[in-house]
Amino acid sequence: MGLVGAEETSSSSSSFMSDFIQKCGGCVVIDGGFATELERHGADLNDPLWSAKCLIDSPHLVRRVHLDYLDAGANIILTASYQATVQGFEAKGFSSEEAEGLLRRSVEIACEAREIYHDRCTKDSWDVMENGRSSSSSSSSRRPILVAASVGSYGAYLADGSEYSGNYGDAITLETLKDFHRKRVQILANSGADIIAFETIPNKLEAKAYAELLEEEGIEIPAWFSFNSKDGVNVVSGDPISECASIADSCKQVVAVGINCTPPRFIHGLITSIKKVTSKPILVYPNSGETYDGQAKQWVKSSGDVDEDFVTYIGKWREAGASLFGGCCRTSPKTIRGIARVLSSKN
Repeated sequence: MGLVGAEETSSSSSSFMSDFIQKCGGCVVIDGGFATELERHGADLNDPLWSAKCLIDSPHLVRRVHLDYLDAGANIILTASYQATVQGFEAKGFSSEEAEGLLRRSVEIACEAREIYHDRCTKDSWDVMENGRSSSSSSSSRRPILVAASVGSYGAYLADGSEYSGNYGDAITLETLKDFHRKRVQILANSGADIIAFETIPNKLEAKAYAELLEEEGIEIPAWFSFNSKDGVNVVSGDPISECASIADSCKQVVAVGINCTPPRFIHGLITSIKKVTSKPILVYPNSGETYDGQAKQWVKSSGDVDEDFVTYIGKWREAGASLFGGCCRTSPKTIRGIARVLSSKN
């Protein structure tokens, strides 16, 4: 790419998210927990591939969960690729071509869900017109929707809970992480997704690996970086959130930075810290407030801020400077519907 082309990409990337936020009326609704919804619909996710297992044996359930979140008011749906890696699929006996096909399929299913949803909205608005009532709902029903290709951390692939500690050991270097993620990022960047979502980033090293990878591979679609924290000050590895957010700020492909899979009570302080080091839009999609035990592979009840309680935070987070809001583990379409309602009442 020539210098002019690079500058144009950088310029279009920088306005991508702010333009989208404006189209959504000043605030964006992200979807909610995925794996728990798949389980609610009958999927068995006791597998190292976790939710990505459904790309193999129940893609119809993946599509159904996407549609549930679109019906709830989401402007952004995340693909079922969080735990989907070429290495993980190969370990299950798939060829590299089949593995790459499954990664692309995760984006296709989300795009199909968006199309089904928009078709349904168009039909509904025609029904309204034919019944002689106002058709003013037709433009609002076709709301802006992005498909975000989810990329989980190296720790998510290990399936040992290390994405909740960020402790990968001394053997894992910047180059190891770049090599691990490279193929998946290339595939997802060319899959038809609107944006790549690097989620639950547990340490500064992995953020740096992603930033360098986006640059080295000349990835042109925008990306977001989302970190997780268990103390409201640092990411889970102990690296300061401000240092991690600064890496995201300095990467031209990154159009938003924020927090996910973190208890709601820590979000306000984290938004404040992030806001000090970047002017990029801030996104927050916390978990329900429960804690994940990586060894036992189960969620431990705490004073979980679920649904109504969780939703009461949204106004405060918006005042603190966030503009994209959703939910992570153990949240549901009901949570997202509540968030959408709160935001639409404030616009």
